[in-house]
Amino acid sequence: MFLFNVILTIVSIAVLITGKLPPTVIFMFALALVVNYPNVKEQRERVDAHAKAALMMASILFAAGAFVGIMRESGMIKEMATVAVSIIPESLGKHVPFITGILSMPASLLFDPDSFYFGVLPVLSATAKGFGIPTVEVGRAAILGQMTTGFPVNPLTGSTFLLIGLTGVELGEHQKRTIPYAFATTIVMVIVATITGIITF
Repeated sequence: MFLFNVILTIVSIAVLITGKLPPTVIFMFALALVVNYPNVKEQRERVDAHAKAALMMASILFAAGAFVGIMRESGMIKEMATVAVSIIPESLGKHVPFITGILSMPASLLFDPDSFYFGVLPVLSATAKGFGIPTVEVGRAAILGQMTTGFPVNPLTGSTFLLIGLTGVELGEHQKRTIPYAFATTIVMVIVATITGIITF
């Protein structure tokens, strides 16, 4: 059902962009399953085939939510942000989103996605808030490099090793040749984001 699936994908993205329905409603819509696999047995087989990965992701999200909740409600994020605000000079503090964007790609070499987005980013966001900067700007800046252009060179994700294993390339050689291009791409995106006002300088 290639044509149907393409149309359904385009419609889903259009509805997501317009915001007429919450994302949860769009992605829980079972039309794709019913049309592609009319037989109930086939539907069950498809669900079973993906259940392990879905449950794994759900478990990660629940654990991450608990982790962030504990850090926020216990006051740890606030205290770490307070310390960061007291150390960072005022002249540098207002550039937190821009600095985050620049460092986001190299940060992919140090942090896996969960550690960065659930551990580091909340502190950066709270720090930015302390300088009167909208926290959403830090999130926008972070995604310009952390696990986007930085994803293919990250040594902390299994997919990186799958990639180099399939191509027969050594990790060091892969990183040496890929990092300059990945970092340059991030810099270009940060500059464009700054010019268009998506993040402030």
